[in-house]
Amino acid sequence: MPVTLPQPVADYLAAHHVMTLATHGAEGPWAAAVFYASDGCSLIFLSSPNTRHCSNLALDARCAATIQEDYSDWAKIKGIQLEGRVTELQGDEERRARKLYAEKFPIASPLGDVPPAIVKALAKVRWYRLVPERFHFIDNSKGFGHRDEIDLERG
Repeated sequence: MPVTLPQPVADYLAAHHVMTLATHGAEGPWAAAVFYASDGCSLIFLSSPNTRHCSNLALDARCAATIQEDYSDWAKIKGIQLEGRVTELQGDEERRARKLYAEKFPIASPLGDVPPAIVKALAKVRWYRLVPERFHFIDNSKGFGHRDEIDLERG
């Protein structure tokens, strides 16, 4: 059964677009910004399998990620911190991921006015799902360093 996230957390994920994905491989740690679409508490993203972060994930599926804005007032900081595992999607899972992603980012939709450069780029990517094992929502409006852990079994 999919986890139902608390509404403020689900709203935060829906309102933001980029996560910073941290991986580790033979060359050491690496971070990359990727667009995502949420599916419950999981995050769907696409990327070239030749990127350093995807090469790292092929060797070790464990990763960490953050989602946040660029704040200048510490009391307004909100964001997500998580750790989990990434899997490459295929078949029905990939089709579902494409649909969710296109709903959030119409430029990736198979329908409509998609620039040829995007069509060409999408033909080279693979689809991935980040399934969190630990998930925290940061909200400094509740106090400096306030962080709630989301129970991924109950939401």
